[in-house]
Amino acid sequence: MTELQDRVVVIAGATSASGRAVARALVDAGARVVAVGSHQGRLDELEVEIPGLVGERADLTDGDDVLELAMRVHAKVGDVDGVVHLVGGWRGGGGIPGQTEEDYRVLERSLTALRYVSRVFWDDLVGSDAGRIAIVSSTTVEKPTAGGANYTAIKAASESWMRSLADGFAKADSRGAAVTFRVKALAGLEQRLAEEVVALWSADAAASELNGRVTTLAG
Repeated sequence: MTELQDRVVVIAGATSASGRAVARALVDAGARVVAVGSHQGRLDELEVEIPGLVGERADLTDGDDVLELAMRVHAKVGDVDGVVHLVGGWRGGGGIPGQTEEDYRVLERSLTALRYVSRVFWDDLVGSDAGRIAIVSSTTVEKPTAGGANYTAIKAASESWMRSLADGFAKADSRGAAVTFRVKALAGLEQRLAEEVVALWSADAAASELNGRVTTLAG
């Protein structure tokens, strides 16, 4: 038995390379993993690749779709103990004049998804004796660049949302924790991220000051 045995963890953006690594690590640790993505074919492949994983197709930028997702998750596997938010992507370049509205709207989808998903599963996370929510952010939040202004603005807003979740856990006197991982680039760090996510359930939210933590992952 491990700290993750039978814990229900939802991975948003699960069909990415990092999502696959995190999903496999969580399943191997005994968790019941719900992999959420927008492409049914890739979800089907993931269910075959990782036996025991449950795939769910949803548009995480659509509030009604997210509510329906939550109802399906609760009906199939029960209350949620963790959310790993890996919805993201990069658009940028061209200096400040190159920060287009189209790029911003595409990037903003990750923040919208984070807001919807964290809200719909909030009561679950607060009520769990080890609720966890984690995102991957960027080291550029500390040192923004002109070419990545749109991207970094969204990452900074996502980190602000996570700090608000951390405050919510604290005010609810919950053992939940909101954790942010920063990377310069995620490629090559997928397994490291997976290990760090699994380790979230080995730490006590109150004793280790896990709630609100920002950790930089480097190769």
